[in-house]
Amino acid sequence: MNNIIVLPLIIPIITAVILVFLRENKILQRIITLITMIFVIGVSITLLLIVQSEGIMRLDFSGWLPPFGILFVADSFSMLLVSAANIVAVICLIYAFSTIGYRHEHMYFYPFVLLLIAGVNGSFLTGDIFNLFVCFEVMLFASYVLIALGGEKIQLRESFKYVLINVLTSWIFLVALAFLYGTVKTLNMAHIAQRVMEVGQDPLITTVAILFLIVFSIKAGLLLFFWLPGSYVVPPTAVQALFAALLTKVGVYALIRTFTLMFPLNQEVTHTLIGVMAGITIIAGCMGALSGKDVYTIATYNVIIGVGFILIGLAVGTETAISGAIYYLIHDMAAKGLLFLLVGTMVYLTGETVVKRMSGLIQYYPLFGWMFFIILLALTGVPPLSGFVGKILIGQGAIEAGSLVLLGIGFASSIIVLYSLLRIFLASFFGETTVSEEDKKPIPKGVMLSFILLTISIVYIGVGAESLSVYVQDAARTLMNPSIYIEAILGEGM
Repeated sequence: MNNIIVLPLIIPIITAVILVFLRENKILQRIITLITMIFVIGVSITLLLIVQSEGIMRLDFSGWLPPFGILFVADSFSMLLVSAANIVAVICLIYAFSTIGYRHEHMYFYPFVLLLIAGVNGSFLTGDIFNLFVCFEVMLFASYVLIALGGEKIQLRESFKYVLINVLTSWIFLVALAFLYGTVKTLNMAHIAQRVMEVGQDPLITTVAILFLIVFSIKAGLLLFFWLPGSYVVPPTAVQALFAALLTKVGVYALIRTFTLMFPLNQEVTHTLIGVMAGITIIAGCMGALSGKDVYTIATYNVIIGVGFILIGLAVGTETAISGAIYYLIHDMAAKGLLFLLVGTMVYLTGETVVKRMSGLIQYYPLFGWMFFIILLALTGVPPLSGFVGKILIGQGAIEAGSLVLLGIGFASSIIVLYSLLRIFLASFFGETTVSEEDKKPIPKGVMLSFILLTISIVYIGVGAESLSVYVQDAARTLMNPSIYIEAILGEGM
């Protein structure tokens, strides 16, 4: 049964290779991609249910027991994120079927999307820090292609910057891995945690931890997000939504896993740094969202605000705050995916990106307009939608820990998010329409289906929070008690 842990990684890779040979048949590519993603979602949810009933699962490659071999680990935290990521990805693909166009499909769009998803799934599932680097690189390799797909001048310019930043970050990652291995003589995450607990988190290990903080912060868009605003707006809309929903979340996952499992001891240094960086990220994101004049800029800075808010939960470090961070992470995947799909469709319908040049869309597209209003409320944290539970739990954890400054910054950002998105909603959907009857474009059925599915997901995460709570609480308990994870991985191998 444990062998199925590897399927969310290996099945998309195998399918991607098969699709390379089906380049000319776009219909067959779509069908195979959709079936593959539905299968992976089924496997992910099955694993989540098994983990809940039987405990943490692991797969030892080639039969090498930890800490000597490479392994994949399925716990509630990783499986929640794998399930959410794949559900959002399949909905973005449904959007892409109607919008991406033959030119992009002919340039291996679906194989590279599947490779991206494989890298994301592998990052969530690996129990080996070097294998995390490998999965990051698979994900990034696919993203390099997707960001430049189409070959327009602005895409090439932004992709060059994106590649350069990520290559530099990967080099720092390798340096951090070398120092870590030289210090603790292992790359197994559970074994690293055990070694650190045995010897204590001395200044050298804390320095290594800060190196990992820098690496994962760049990948998550925490403070060092200068690469993100340009890179996230140049690919096609479906790719923008995938990037906004998944890429920064892998960096956030790595930060949470690293600083709850491997480096949990010297929190007065590491968690204080994370808190300061989260606060500055939120403030900078709010300034960007307020000053933005086009819909892409406002949406992108809302991604940055979301990253900062999630990592307030990690900085606070209580079980309640961690639970809130997990809830909000799942919410943010669905919400940011929907936000970018909606914004991209607004640009398609009007031919404009500047907010002031759009108006009256609700006259022709009422359902579309009210779904934008729902995402606005969800990102603000209005009950009973998806953002509410996470924000309340993070706030409660901050109060318990006395982190009132972070609490104030986090909840003040909700007002900025509300204002920035309400500005788009009022300006773009109301007033005299800028779209004439002759220029009116229909919204494809597949596009509307993707909007409806993501809107239902957002409502479910909020209204059905109680049904998710058993998995979220188990994930938070495991993160706050590293010994549970360590025992599950090293119990037989040591």
